[in-house]
Amino acid sequence: MINSIGFNSIRSLDEHKLYAHLQKCVETESPQQLIERFRNLFLGEVEYQDAEIWAALGRIVDGDFSPPEFSHILNRCCYILINRWLKRRKCQWAIYELVQLFQVLPNKLPHCWTAHRLRSLVKRFIQSEQYHALRRLAKAFKDSKNTESSEEVKSLDSLIIRYPYLYEHFFLTDDSTDEQRQEIRMMRHRSQLKFDHDLYEYMSDQTYSRDQGIILLPTQNPTLLPDKKYHSAVNHFTSKVDGHHTYPELAKQFIQQSRNTRSYRTFKEELYEYISSSIDPKYGRNRFNQRLYQVLQDTLNHNDGQKVNDALLAGTCRKLFNFMVIESLQQPSHFVFVDLLNNLGATSVIGALLKLVLVCRKVKADLERRFSVLFSHYSSFPQDKVFWLVEALENVNIAFSLNFGSKKLSF
Repeated sequence: MINSIGFNSIRSLDEHKLYAHLQKCVETESPQQLIERFRNLFLGEVEYQDAEIWAALGRIVDGDFSPPEFSHILNRCCYILINRWLKRRKCQWAIYELVQLFQVLPNKLPHCWTAHRLRSLVKRFIQSEQYHALRRLAKAFKDSKNTESSEEVKSLDSLIIRYPYLYEHFFLTDDSTDEQRQEIRMMRHRSQLKFDHDLYEYMSDQTYSRDQGIILLPTQNPTLLPDKKYHSAVNHFTSKVDGHHTYPELAKQFIQQSRNTRSYRTFKEELYEYISSSIDPKYGRNRFNQRLYQVLQDTLNHNDGQKVNDALLAGTCRKLFNFMVIESLQQPSHFVFVDLLNNLGATSVIGALLKLVLVCRKVKADLERRFSVLFSHYSSFPQDKVFWLVEALENVNIAFSLNFGSKKLSF
């Protein structure tokens, strides 16, 4: 037992020494210098220039670390640099360059057993989910050094930086560290604040220009929607959608009503009316409303005699997300969602989903997760081939910003 504790202490000390070394370097060196240093340390063809750090890495590599354990260590080393660069817009291009290092492994024979073992572990790391998550993050900053627009047709995943509500689901894995989770949440927060600000500025300029009857130098439309669809979406999410109430007012009214509902069965009847009122009657009569009603009837029906509670409310919303959007990567069917978009348009569909989130805030993350599944499914598709999904994602951006954002706009 004593030997085991002593051995684990040495392992921990070597890890700490490696992390502290990179932390010290990141404080003083440029991104170019750090990328070269990182290459020499983990992918070099000669021994690393700092003998003490190379010896510590050697003990880690030659010890009894499993490939997943080493992947965790290497992933953390990457994030020591990435966390620094995420905070500095001018350095964010280096994130892509760092992660790309692993795409070109050395060809020469390793110069020693440690280098041979290290190369083998790095190859295993490249196959890990942690590295795939790093690749997704890096691709978001691929063009941040060269901001000129490119004529090349880009894939959907190059737009990920536009959708803060996807970050945690797209950039993190089950074994991401608390530090990584915190950094991605901060990144999400910064991006959300920027979008809230840009949307507010654009809406303010448009409103002022219209009210004063003058033409202002326009701020840039912060969405990828054409101006007509942008205006339609903003108007929809801020207006009285039923002629009398806004979305938050409708949700508040429904919540108050459901407090007096005697049973879960009756609650589902009321929820059906609440959601179906957002569906165009002509489309609803063409089987959708019938299917929606049946899904609700079948949902958690062993609880029909109970009074509705928070758990039943959340579970019901999740079942409706499964039906209206997508269930999971394992159950990726999303025909209903595509059919809704084709027949009702993205703004109306996102409005119906927003209704559910407004009556049960805890399922907001569940809806975000479903959009991340769709995004991952189509990530390699050219943007113009899946613009129906881009329109939906942009509408989510607007709806979330107006209802949950830092300004909670009310125009």
